Amino acid sequence: MKDLICVGLVDDDFLIVDLLKRFLEQQDNIQVDFAVISAQNAIELLEQCKQVPDLLLIDLKMEGMDGIAFCQYLKEHFPSIATIIVSSHYQDHFLGYMMKLGAAAFVAKGLSPTLLLRVIEEVHRNGFYLLPEQVQLLREQLPSSLPAPSLNPENLSQREIEVLKLIAEQKTAKEIAETLFITARTVEGHKNNLFVKTGTKNIAGLVLYAIQKKIIDPNEIFLNNPLGNNT
Repeated sequence: MKDLICVGLVDDDFLIVDLLKRFLEQQDNIQVDFAVISAQNAIELLEQCKQVPDLLLIDLKMEGMDGIAFCQYLKEHFPSIATIIVSSHYQDHFLGYMMKLGAAAFVAKGLSPTLLLRVIEEVHRNGFYLLPEQVQLLREQLPSSLPAPSLNPENLSQREIEVLKLIAEQKTAKEIAETLFITARTVEGHKNNLFVKTGTKNIAGLVLYAIQKKIIDPNEIFLNNPLGNNT
């Protein structure tokens, strides 16, 4: 049985919100906590929630606070919530910025319902999702003048680097623990240390850091994830 995923929808197009809400509510493993037409509405609900959603699907261009400003707010006030930007204003050259902003995934509104479900499930499971074609785009967007990789960036231990590489391969804490013969609790401890040392706040940020520091090759992200190549 799949884990229940609690989501919130934020889009100023009422029709889109309504249709998406109905579609997601038909899924056995998804619970829609709220569906609102502005970031401000979402903030008001989040501040009243005893338990916030696992992730939010957010439009990029909205009246009032736009998706970028809303993601910045969430990163500061609700860092545990994963954010998926689903926008009709999708542009390839926005990808690197969106990951730096903390978005766990960035997709166009024209994607298929099946793929949207996969994105939601992968973000819930792994903390981020990149479409196969986005891996190459991300490589192209990284500056060509990046310094040579440090053998010990940010004073990361060898074990922390091993954990970081496995996180980038979309391994869960349980899978990392089994691979490295340590406990899941120890994995979480290493993950928290990685957040502190790298200055990142979510899994997507860790993956981007690992790519920028050349700890991993972006193409490796999908090597151990056959589903990632099935669009």
